[in-house]
Amino acid sequence: MGRHRKQSPATIKRSSVIALTGLVPAGLVAVAASAGTIDPTASSVLQHIPEDERDDRAAIPAVAAEPAAIENVAHAMAKQSPSAPPIVKTVALPDDRQPAALPPGPLGIPGVAVAAYQNAERTLAAENPVCGMPWYLLAGIGRVESTHAFGGKADADGNPLTPIHGPVLDGSLAGNHVIRDTDGGALDGLSGYDRAIGPMQFLPETWKRYAADGNSDGIADPQNLFDAALTAGRYLCDGGLNMRDLTQQTKAILRYNNSMAYVANVMAWAGSYASGIAPKPGDLPRI
Repeated sequence: MGRHRKQSPATIKRSSVIALTGLVPAGLVAVAASAGTIDPTASSVLQHIPEDERDDRAAIPAVAAEPAAIENVAHAMAKQSPSAPPIVKTVALPDDRQPAALPPGPLGIPGVAVAAYQNAERTLAAENPVCGMPWYLLAGIGRVESTHAFGGKADADGNPLTPIHGPVLDGSLAGNHVIRDTDGGALDGLSGYDRAIGPMQFLPETWKRYAADGNSDGIADPQNLFDAALTAGRYLCDGGLNMRDLTQQTKAILRYNNSMAYVANVMAWAGSYASGIAPKPGDLPRI
């Protein structure tokens, strides 16, 4: 499940957050047909008031608030209240940012990506323990979708140094879906048609439904690794699925891309990140 044609949003500094192998097992094909909602993103895309009080003394004229002021207040409120829904948007950032300097994880996976996936694992363990989402399954998705933001080309806050977008879904690329615009260009920067966005390659409509704030800054930005990893986890866990069960895990991955070859690739990389042993070429069928 990889700027804007609308006016550029105000630059907002994001809060820093530090932080199974083999071929597809038997039985996976049987669950392919029973997969839930499909988000045609990623590899299929690259190659988801209280009542007014009355003042009996005098009427006080209303003063319209500036849009920027309203957004700043909403952002501040979101940061103060853990239960407040995050603001769904992409954040304009300067071009001179430096890549994160965190040490790499298993098989050279970028450290900032590992931090994002493990942060999502911890968050999901607390809010949805039934799901049992492991960080390495999210890493498997991230590897197939964008090679972890193109090899970890992201700053310490998890923001890609260059925005990540998939191809325009206008039917011009063979094998891709045609998906009309659903966000007015607010997230993917396009009008007319949609395209997948961010390191976990979400479609705008799917992002708006599952958007999560992975670094507690009050914003759910599909370009941010921490936000995208947590959102991907929520998307995969939706409907009470349990990632400890192979059949349910397969059903969840098929939501991302309705392809058993895709499932095989994700599971192979997930198992490799868990074990530290690189997948064999035969474990990675062409998607």
